[in-house]
Amino acid sequence: MLAMLTLIFSCQLVGELVVVTFGLTVPGPVLGMLLLFVGLMVRGSTPASLGAAADGLLSNLSLLFVPAGVGVMLHASLLSKQWLPLSVAVFFSTLVT
Repeated sequence: MLAMLTLIFSCQLVGELVVVTFGLTVPGPVLGMLLLFVGLMVRGSTPASLGAAADGLLSNLSLLFVPAGVGVMLHASLLSKQWLPLSVAVFFSTLVT
């Protein structure tokens, strides 16, 4: 499992390095997961140990939202000043999705 977590985080690191090197506007972890996806497509299957590592991350996913929630509360005054543009952006991005 440790090897597969290392693989996941290495893909994220490579994605971040590519983004920083080429100045792309895509988040590094998103590009890294795309690289992992392409690698798995080329391989043709997902190793069971990678599935177990991913399940472990997903089972604790709610813990990863704590820092984001703290950030929202920390910047509540800024969000209250910019509520209209944020609401419009959320509304239209929901429609596009």
